[in-house]
Amino acid sequence: MNKFEPGMTTQGRESVENFRARRRAFRALHEAGCFVIPNPWDVGSARYLQQLGFPALATTSAGFAFSQGMPDSEGALMCERNLAYIADIAGAVDVPVNADFASGYGASPQDVADNVTRCIAAGVAGLSIEDATGDPSSPLYELPLAVERVRAAREAINQSRADVLLTARAECFLVGHHDALRESVRRLQAFAEAGADVLFAPGPHDPTGIKALVDAVRPKPINVLVVRDSGLSVADIAALGVRRISVGGALALAAWTGFTRAAQKLKSEGSFAGFASLVSYADINGFFVTDYGTRQSDRRRSAGA
Repeated sequence: MNKFEPGMTTQGRESVENFRARRRAFRALHEAGCFVIPNPWDVGSARYLQQLGFPALATTSAGFAFSQGMPDSEGALMCERNLAYIADIAGAVDVPVNADFASGYGASPQDVADNVTRCIAAGVAGLSIEDATGDPSSPLYELPLAVERVRAAREAINQSRADVLLTARAECFLVGHHDALRESVRRLQAFAEAGADVLFAPGPHDPTGIKALVDAVRPKPINVLVVRDSGLSVADIAALGVRRISVGGALALAAWTGFTRAAQKLKSEGSFAGFASLVSYADINGFFVTDYGTRQSDRRRSAGA
């Protein structure tokens, strides 16, 4: 059995039905309206985001990599380690989880297909595949190969018979392409034809750029990445026709911001001012006391059934 098969860490048929239900719910979220899918970097942050009521979560390669003392790159955060993290998040919550699966951890379509099959077995409701090569001299896969990689991921999902949503990402803005919007549109349209369910070109924060991407792939849904305060609200972005809003590593960076500033002030000034206005230990520990008790009760109930 695959190392990341969800049935190994949950309860047989009940587990299979649970993941099927999550996948149906995730697909339904993309059919109308707009929702925010935040990105936890560990089990604790995932449990807290679920408790707040977000309908789905997504992993963050950056947030997880930083927590492991590594840079955000496929060369550092290897496939096996990312799969273990994805499986941990999917197994820790009851809502659908979308996997940030980088570039699929392989250049060839077959490698992408093989790794997508493993990612599906981790219990995800969706996953994303990027078209970035990681090579600064040639940062994007040529479009024909990029399309074949998306098509291979689509076929792997179809063969699994798991209703997993495929997100295809055009990384043009992030790699500094000279005509990023035009090239993103060209690539996203080709990825849609190759079988992607959701399209994603991280970069634009302005209404004009976002709306251009929405219109280019309509009626398929667009994911927009928000990693800074651009002045737009969730309602503003939803009004542009966006279906899904993710925040990437921004929540992890928010945590790192508080930590680094407090630590630097402690070292450079001998000051504890960085500890002002902290959320209380009682609040956080109290949340986990309640959450842990609920999980233990659920496990006992499941075992008794």
